[in-house]
Amino acid sequence: MRLSRYFLPILREVPKEAEIVSHRLMLRAGMVRQESAGIYAWLPLGKKVLDKICNVIREEQNRSGAIEIMMPTIQSADLWRESGRYDDYGKEMLRIKDRHERDMLYGPTNEEMLTEIVRAYVKSYKDLPLNLYHIQWKFRDEVRPRFGVMRSREFLMKDAYSIDLDFENAVIAYNRMFVAYLRTFARLGLTAIPMVADTGPIGGNHSHEFIILASTGESEVFCHADYLEMAPPPAEIDFRDPAALQAAVDQWTSLYAATEEKHDVAAFEAVEEGKRLSARGIEVGHIFYFGTKYSEPMGAKVTGPDGVERPVHMGSYGIGPSRLVAAIIEASHDENGIIWPDAIAPFQVGILNLKVGDAGTDAACEQLYATLTAKGVDVLYDDTEERPGSKFATADLIGLPWQIIVGPKGLAAGTVELKRRADGARENLSVESALARVLG
Repeated sequence: MRLSRYFLPILREVPKEAEIVSHRLMLRAGMVRQESAGIYAWLPLGKKVLDKICNVIREEQNRSGAIEIMMPTIQSADLWRESGRYDDYGKEMLRIKDRHERDMLYGPTNEEMLTEIVRAYVKSYKDLPLNLYHIQWKFRDEVRPRFGVMRSREFLMKDAYSIDLDFENAVIAYNRMFVAYLRTFARLGLTAIPMVADTGPIGGNHSHEFIILASTGESEVFCHADYLEMAPPPAEIDFRDPAALQAAVDQWTSLYAATEEKHDVAAFEAVEEGKRLSARGIEVGHIFYFGTKYSEPMGAKVTGPDGVERPVHMGSYGIGPSRLVAAIIEASHDENGIIWPDAIAPFQVGILNLKVGDAGTDAACEQLYATLTAKGVDVLYDDTEERPGSKFATADLIGLPWQIIVGPKGLAAGTVELKRRADGARENLSVESALARVLG
């Protein structure tokens, strides 16, 4: 993409309404625009990052055996009355009526609708196990939306729902998602620590929040420092092997990790002193087993191998891609702007032409642009007539991982400058060597 033809509304001043780093940088980098309280338009740069995050999530969900569907955003209130949640959900639910005066709602989540789909089609234990997921916009009318897309009213959610015959098989499904989440966050450049979360009236310990540590986190968390060094489950892990899944879950739940709500002071003090870590944390995912909470009242039953009909056991698994964009920025930035992990950078390479109109720099930049584009690399070519300092500031602000800087003096010496955004390292290389370095 040529910057002269791209829509990138950069703000040079820090927006007054932005309270945290991610909100400031997303507004300054032209990623989003607020349209009303807690509701944002995603501009081209933000949309590219959001799509890349969704692709990573989708790949790991598919790898685990989950199957993608798409459910509507507008739901019938009747489904929620069946489950008993319609009156209990509160003012966060946006309730509406259609032209026929039927009660409808803008879905804040999809347990009821998924249960309705299951009861219509899944009749036998032979149809199980099953995990269905989608990536969809949701709406919750937060009383105080804040921190940009970190806590917005409209947000993108990946929600998956497992359906199993009994508790034992539901635990295997839960472990699949636990492992898939660890792999997903690692691929996004995050160290997400699973912390036991409240399971409400269901009880048990099959509910985990995945927390990343960041100074602007919403709440205080406590954990063993060794979590920061743990390697995620490998790509070759067999999601059909319950023992391998359980071993991975056991490893990642073997040390102390708790949010404020679940914090046990005595247990934390039992951790070796040099290994106790207390910090602020941001929730980036939540997995939850809820058994027959919805299948029983809504009649989602299957016939077991013994011929007896019984309610299916279910779980739900959420990741917020739109929230993740902000969380990643909170965890990875410096005073100059965003530092994207390579996997989700909107563009992998930026080409900065320091003297547009000069025959030599124009030709070199065109060669670089054509070669990288032909190799399938996402490139942003700054062919504008801005001053060099402005071009450097923009490239750092939007977080281009590799920056190839092309100027007349360097070309006269047969080189271009290659900058690595993550650590600021710079090298003067030939065009061929710079291409080789970027292409890996």
